[in-house]
Amino acid sequence: MNAGDGHKTWIFPDGDLPPEGAPDLPLEAHESLIVLNTGDTDADVEIDVYFEDREPEASLKVSVPARRVKCFRLDTPLGDRTFKIPMGQYALRLRSSVNVIAQIGRADVRQPNLSYYTTMGFGSD
Repeated sequence: MNAGDGHKTWIFPDGDLPPEGAPDLPLEAHESLIVLNTGDTDADVEIDVYFEDREPEASLKVSVPARRVKCFRLDTPLGDRTFKIPMGQYALRLRSSVNVIAQIGRADVRQPNLSYYTTMGFGSD
């Protein structure tokens, strides 16, 4: 049985959901949470969203099947309660039932030479 790579807890302190951008651009501005489950057991993941000026939105539930990768667009409703993260600064904490690997990807189209990048979070068990 493969217990999976990665960690059970992931922290992403620098979420910053960009505005949509101009309608004539080829790519929409967005952020995505990418979760890879290399193990043999489905991952039940709880996501906590933290803000500068209000209490966290806690325990949004998502799942990632065994031996699969799943991408969650953060500019669309998230989790079992379909919570919509507001534009601007936020942070995430993921707590998974099994080890997973997680990263954030951001497409920022606020300027003509748009940028897309990914960053790994801080993982612990």
